[in-house]
Amino acid sequence: MMREGQSAVINRADYIAPAYWIDTVDLSFDLDPAKTRVLNKMTLRRNADVPAEPLKLDGEELNLARVLVNGQGTSFRMEGEQLVLENLPEGAEAFELEIFTTCAPVKNTKLMGLYVSNDSFFTQCEAEGFRRITYFLDRPDVMASYSVTLRADKAKYPVLLSNGNLVEQGELEGGRHFAKWVDPHKKPAYLFALVAGQLVSREQRITSRAGKEHTLQVYVRPGDLDKTEHAMNSLMHSVAWDEARFGLSLDLERFMIVATSDFNMGAMENKGLNIFNTKYVLANQATATDTDYSNIESVVGHEYFHNWTGNRITCRDWFQLSLKEGLTVFRDQEFSQDLCFEPSARAVKRIEDVRVLRTAQFPEDAGPMAHPVRPDSYIEISNFYTVTIYEKGAEVVRMMQTLVGRDGFAKGMKLYFERHDGQAVTCDDFAQAIADANPASDLARLLPQFKRWYSQAGTPRVHGTGVYDAAARSYTLTLSQSCASTAGQAVKEPFVIPVGLGLLDADGADLPLQLAGEAAPVAAPRTFVLTEAGQTLTFTHIDAEPVPSILRGFSAPVVLEFDYSDAQLLHLLANDIDPFNRWEAGQRLAVRSAIESIAASACPAGAEPLNDAYVQAMRSVLRDPALDAAFKELVLTLPGETYIAEQLDVVDPQRIHAVREAMRAQLATALADDWAVVYEAHQDNGAYTPDPLSSGRRALAGMALTHLCIAATVSGDSVWPGKTYQRFKAAGNMTDRFNALAALVSSGHALAAEALPRFHAMFKDEALVIDKWFSLQTGAPDRGGNILPAVKQLMKHADFSLRNPNRARSVVSTFCQGNPAGFHRADAAGYVFWSERVIELDAINPQVAARLARALDRWSKLAEPYRSAAREAIARVAAKSDLSKDTHEVVSRALAD
Repeated sequence: MMREGQSAVINRADYIAPAYWIDTVDLSFDLDPAKTRVLNKMTLRRNADVPAEPLKLDGEELNLARVLVNGQGTSFRMEGEQLVLENLPEGAEAFELEIFTTCAPVKNTKLMGLYVSNDSFFTQCEAEGFRRITYFLDRPDVMASYSVTLRADKAKYPVLLSNGNLVEQGELEGGRHFAKWVDPHKKPAYLFALVAGQLVSREQRITSRAGKEHTLQVYVRPGDLDKTEHAMNSLMHSVAWDEARFGLSLDLERFMIVATSDFNMGAMENKGLNIFNTKYVLANQATATDTDYSNIESVVGHEYFHNWTGNRITCRDWFQLSLKEGLTVFRDQEFSQDLCFEPSARAVKRIEDVRVLRTAQFPEDAGPMAHPVRPDSYIEISNFYTVTIYEKGAEVVRMMQTLVGRDGFAKGMKLYFERHDGQAVTCDDFAQAIADANPASDLARLLPQFKRWYSQAGTPRVHGTGVYDAAARSYTLTLSQSCASTAGQAVKEPFVIPVGLGLLDADGADLPLQLAGEAAPVAAPRTFVLTEAGQTLTFTHIDAEPVPSILRGFSAPVVLEFDYSDAQLLHLLANDIDPFNRWEAGQRLAVRSAIESIAASACPAGAEPLNDAYVQAMRSVLRDPALDAAFKELVLTLPGETYIAEQLDVVDPQRIHAVREAMRAQLATALADDWAVVYEAHQDNGAYTPDPLSSGRRALAGMALTHLCIAATVSGDSVWPGKTYQRFKAAGNMTDRFNALAALVSSGHALAAEALPRFHAMFKDEALVIDKWFSLQTGAPDRGGNILPAVKQLMKHADFSLRNPNRARSVVSTFCQGNPAGFHRADAAGYVFWSERVIELDAINPQVAARLARALDRWSKLAEPYRSAAREAIARVAAKSDLSKDTHEVVSRALAD
């Protein structure tokens, strides 16, 4: 039920085209923090394909001063915040509409629309922020040509930027100046952007494969220019990769990136003027970790790739959001993998991507916010910028590539652009183009069924059983699929599931795969397509019972259920040629040990949940000279507490935490000598470079330090904590320094109390580094309930501000969403803290509040007393009378779960 004042549900089935098209938009801004004047001159025409109706323009928190039609005053009325015009010219002829409004950017704490950050102007218009700038048909299927004139005080705002190409600039009276920008490509309003402020830029001229010259620019605040080299290199790599892989060239004279510290998202792909959170632009070896470097490369690539997959072809409506986001995540994943010249580095990247999906998206699929990759309804579209849209959407695109092949997918992309360039289209249009370009493929044959990935929510489960027949020398693998009910979808039809498959013999070698009825064997690996509720594969000429390697490369976003024995998993861990399944075998063994210990209901100090075979297997991984350091670090990383919780029907967060901490301590002490050898072998990597191999060595060295500090905490030894503190002080890059600090904090060693203030003093003027400092403390293992008091104390720190999204996330979100044991307290104090912060943030920035509200999505799985206390906290938030629709949608769906 919707309360008074809450927005209604918007349904995909109700889509109709707009009653009017907007062809041109001429915007003039007189920029002032307290009162910005916006003159919007538009050319419109009626849409003859839909019934005539009044023109209804979206607006929010605007002061309307004037409305003219063809230069004359006209009558209008307001319906809520919509501007309604009825007396408009008849017929198909275009007419001019002029609207003059003002707004107050300095008061815009929502950071949507036009706002001020650090005395500079920025915009964020996706999804529905343009209506906070001027009255407009704020929907993605209305694509227009834009020209933009910016006027401002030159001393305060010397840089004036907008979309497209700079066509004119000059001086004005009173110390003011102007710049006029024209975008040669039609775009929807959500891609509009402007920036004005005290900024400096790194500039690079490039020549495309087509022989055209372009200017690339990265704009930052003065003092940050030395941290932009990696972002620029990532942008150049992105431009070159898209030309080489898909034949897509940069289509503007210049391409600009601008960084701001106040931003709700990671970045935004506005046409030719990408606005970024500083977190995904600024990096040098003194302030950024290897992970930061990797993330910057990925996000810069992602936003640039949107120039074609999202901008040149955009979404018909917001239900099609994965059309651009899922496709572009897939593209940025492929980009990052293609930049990895070593096969091992490519495998590590794939495992990291899958780990995000399984840790974040699988729980979403099983919770109250579950929705299809193409949702059927929403209240607030901002709530659907989710891991389902992005990460699962990328897996759907990846399955298309699997079914048509890499070259076939490139052909499909080419056809997609030939058909739809300059249009607002649907997920169906994309899938049809890939299939039509590959008419003999499994995708073309199965397309209607394949598109269930877009329409059905939930994570499919694939159950497998294997039977070996020695007399027939055959191995029969039976696969079946199912998918649990989700809200509004009780029954699910079978999906199309590509299953990468291999069979390992006793020596760990891949067997040739010959199905019954096939004339000859085919070398592994092979991909089989599961389309029915159940299917059987019988392999012949098998001389002994093999170990199946199923779902190689994580060929589909499903949960695999196969009753592997410990011996079989150890065999896969030691021998599988597929890196994903090798890693997965270790994860399964660790989860199995964790669940057994959790079921035992107690985990006393000194307990050893891991069996000797697993510990020995981890020792073998550490000692294997053929394995890449980054891969070793992934295999030795235990499954997270959140992932373990998802494998249980009833969740006791404290028990999970105790067991996982015992597992960490056991690996630390049992492998202490090996950790020391690993650290000494990987601690010195020479001059800093953020390449995958060097990053992997630093990651493994950091893991070794953490385990050595944990072992020392258990034994009371002071040698390794002392060495770790010295490394913290002497490190030549942020990765090594932060790894050492994290080792001290994670192990709970007393030296952390000395290192933390020292770290703050060293980097007190580096906002992104201080974010790390906050997050490290609020995400630390909870020992005796000490974390929540620490979080409350950190919120009183002079460097903390709830109004800055990065800082709010570093403290509040890290605690509530990244520290299960600290958050889920038996006294419910964590839930009380959460409810207070959600309500407080909702009044400032509803988007940030709504994301924080999702910390209790899975409350119904909790054991008592957590379950009742969590529900009470959610109800407390839901009862707030003036809650935003962003947060209200999240908590209402949680309560209905």
